[in-house]
Amino acid sequence: MAIALIERAHAHVERAALIDDAGRWSYGELLDHSARAAGVLLDGSADLDGARVAFLVPPGLAHVQTQWGVWRAGGVVVPLCAMHPPPELGYVIDDSDATIVVAHPQHAQELRPLAQERGLRFVLTTELDAPGEVTLPDVAPERNAMLIYTSGTTGKPKGAVTTHAIVAAQIGSIVQAWEWTCEDHILHVLPLHHLHGILNVLCSAMWSGATCEFLPRFDAEATWARIADSQDLTLFMAVPTVYARLTATYTAANEARRARMGAGCQRLRLMVCGSAALPLATLEAWRQLSGHTLLERYGMTEIGMGLGNPLHGERRAGYVGQPFPGVELRLRTDDAAQPEAGGAGEIQVRGPSIFKEYWRRPEATAEVFTDDGWFRTGDIAVLEDGSYRILGRSSVDILKTGGFKVSAIEIENVLRTHDAIAECAVVGIEDAEWGQRVACAAILEQGASLTLEQLRAWGKERLAVYKVPTLLKTLEVLPRNPMGKVQKPQIAQLFAP
Repeated sequence: MAIALIERAHAHVERAALIDDAGRWSYGELLDHSARAAGVLLDGSADLDGARVAFLVPPGLAHVQTQWGVWRAGGVVVPLCAMHPPPELGYVIDDSDATIVVAHPQHAQELRPLAQERGLRFVLTTELDAPGEVTLPDVAPERNAMLIYTSGTTGKPKGAVTTHAIVAAQIGSIVQAWEWTCEDHILHVLPLHHLHGILNVLCSAMWSGATCEFLPRFDAEATWARIADSQDLTLFMAVPTVYARLTATYTAANEARRARMGAGCQRLRLMVCGSAALPLATLEAWRQLSGHTLLERYGMTEIGMGLGNPLHGERRAGYVGQPFPGVELRLRTDDAAQPEAGGAGEIQVRGPSIFKEYWRRPEATAEVFTDDGWFRTGDIAVLEDGSYRILGRSSVDILKTGGFKVSAIEIENVLRTHDAIAECAVVGIEDAEWGQRVACAAILEQGASLTLEQLRAWGKERLAVYKVPTLLKTLEVLPRNPMGKVQKPQIAQLFAP
C-alpha cells in the first residue's frame, strides 16, 4: 500500500515542491531523491519494519528527502532538535530505541559520536543519493509513521506516536480548514522537530501540491525581505515570538520600507499564529502594520490541530474558534461533569487525528485518555458566544489563590496594556495562607520606569474581575540596556496585603 502523503505527489511531478538555498526542486525530483534515500536506508533489507530513524538535517531538500526516505523504507521518523545539546539528543535516540542515525554534514560532529557509542548505524545525508534500482515495501496506513517528543509540563520528554493514517487525518483537517491548493506558496521559518513546522507547514504544502520555500532559520530581516518583495507567496505561519520580532523590525524601518513590508503582507491570503498564546498587543500591532487579523488556532503534538478561528468570518481576539474538521471536542470539570454555561472546563478531544500512544509508556498513555476514549489535553477553556477561549494549562497557568481559580494568561493580557510593560509572565508562588500568591515578571519598555507600588495601584481595579485577592506579590523588573538586551533581573517584594 502507498503512503497517502507521498502518493499524492505523483499528481504534481512537474510542479515546484521545495525551494531552498541550493535551488528549486520539483515533486518528481523529490520522489526520485527520496526513493534513493529509502534504498540506502534499507541497505539490502526488504523493509525497515517500523525501525526508528533519528535524524538532524537543516531545512531544505535533504530534510524532506530524509523524512520521505524513512517512510518509504517502512521506518518511523524521529526528528531531532538542532538546538539540543548532545545529552538531550542522546536521550531521544535512546528513548526511541533508534537503530539508524542520519545527519547532515554540519551536524556530523555532534551525532557521529552518539551513534558510535551506541553501536548504531550512522548515515550522512550526502550518502543518501546512491544510484540503483530500489524495491520499496508496502506501508499500510496503520503502521507507525512519526515519533515526536513532547515534554508537556512535567517529567522527561515523551515520544508521541502517530500512524500514517493519523498523519493523513491531521493534514487533511488542516488542508480543508484553510483551503490549501496546489497554487499556494508558503514561506517556512519554523523548526522541523516540532509539529507546527512539520505538519501545518511542510506536510500540508506537500499534500496539496503547493510550494514550500525554506529559509535556513528564522531571521527577521531575511523574512521581511522575502515578504516585502514577494509576488508569489500566499501563506505564512509562525509563533507569537516571530510576529513580535517582525513587528519590532518593521517599527525600526523607514517609511518607504514599511510601505513595501505592508504591501507584501497584503498580497498573502492567510497568516496564522499558534503554538503559544498570542498577546492581544501583538495581534493588534500586526493588524495595523499588515492588514491581517492573524488566524489563531490551538493544537498539540498529540492531537494535531484542535481548534481554529475561521478562515472566512470574524476572528475574535483572544479566542481560538471552533473545532477543526473531524475533531470532536468537549469541556469537563475536575469531577468529569460538563461545566455550566460559560463555565471553565478541561478540553477533551477525540477523532481520527488523535495520536496513538506515548512510546513505550502505557501508564502515561492510559492517564491521558478517559474511560470513554477522549484525550485529556490538560488545557482549560471556556465557550463564549460560540467560540472557545483558552485560560491555560491546568498544571501551570491555572492558579489557585484564596479559593479562586485564576488564569495567568488573562492577568498577563491585562498587565501588557500598561504603557511601561513590554512583556510579562505571571506564575503562582506557593503560600501557606493563600495557597498560591500571584507573581509577575515584567520586561519594561525602553526608557520606562515602574515601581511595585505603582503597578499594584494600577492593577487593583483592572484585576478585580479576576478575583486576585493578593494582587501581585512579586514583581521582577527586567530593564533593557541601550542595545535592547535584557539586563540582570532586579527583584523586589511587594508588602503583604
